[in-house]
Amino acid sequence: MQSVKTTDRVLRGALVVLLVAFVAVVARAVYERPIHVVVAGEQAPRFRITADNGKAISTPGFAGKLLVLNFWATWCGPCVEETPSLSRFAQDYAGRGVVVLGISVDASDRAYRAFLAKYKPYFSTVRDSLIHRDFGTFMYPETYIIDSAGKVALKIEQPADWSDPKLRAYIDSLL
Repeated sequence: MQSVKTTDRVLRGALVVLLVAFVAVVARAVYERPIHVVVAGEQAPRFRITADNGKAISTPGFAGKLLVLNFWATWCGPCVEETPSLSRFAQDYAGRGVVVLGISVDASDRAYRAFLAKYKPYFSTVRDSLIHRDFGTFMYPETYIIDSAGKVALKIEQPADWSDPKLRAYIDSLL
């Protein structure tokens, strides 16, 4: 009987130690790098990335152009629905000082490549799993309109209709 009580105490003690260790690891992960959600009016986090087409894009220096930065995923229905509209927008604004970059957060390169083959977006794309964290983005699609100085002029936290005259007028006012 004494052996069972001793074993029970040891197991309870081990469970407490494991629970404390788990809480410490979670707390460290949360507080080590606080999540900041970027909003309109703030400087966009700095990044440098090379899109699939070989074009290097960085903030704040993208040659004095307006950057439309769209975070998306192949498994996101609204992202899929938004792609044709964003492609037409990118095509219409290509020569007007607007750079459109779609950053896929897909873990699967295969799904990403299949999406590109099927939808053939007119804008630059890249698959990256880190940049969205710097923006505090966790819902998709999410788009940031970033001016030539690297400041977020507008944040769109839902799918957008890129043919909407009001949205296009706003973009025009930034050019």
